[in-house]
Amino acid sequence: MSPTDFKSLVRRFYALQAERVEAYKLFDEGHEAYLRTGPHYDFDHYRQLVHEITKAFCGISKEVLEIKQRLHQDFDRPDLSEHIEKLQIKEKQKLELTAKLQLAKQSAQDHPDDEGCQEKLQEIKHEIIKNKEALSEILQDFKYDSEEPE
Repeated sequence: MSPTDFKSLVRRFYALQAERVEAYKLFDEGHEAYLRTGPHYDFDHYRQLVHEITKAFCGISKEVLEIKQRLHQDFDRPDLSEHIEKLQIKEKQKLELTAKLQLAKQSAQDHPDDEGCQEKLQEIKHEIIKNKEALSEILQDFKYDSEEPE
């Protein structure tokens, strides 16, 4: 395998991460639109969005895992595949937290006077910030290690 193949694999990994960011943006925008349909929520439309986003995330994850395997086997870079492994775990947590946040937002909208709903919302937002920081750190490590000469 040539250094060009390695670089194109790393570029593809970054492109997939950009697709993830875009998918989250669409997911958030779709959820905001769903919340605007309250109190009689248009759940069917939202369920379709969740289905589409889930499909997108599955496709991205599948390809990221293939890149992880290639980096490890074809390029003998277990350090990079380990970064991807950590990243996948954090991405899974981020998706779970995003779903929790969406439920909490709806709950807070439905019960505006409930302090508990507002607290839960802030708690989840804080967890998401910590998750994003961890993701950013992993991506930094990946970037640093992938730029090192082999």
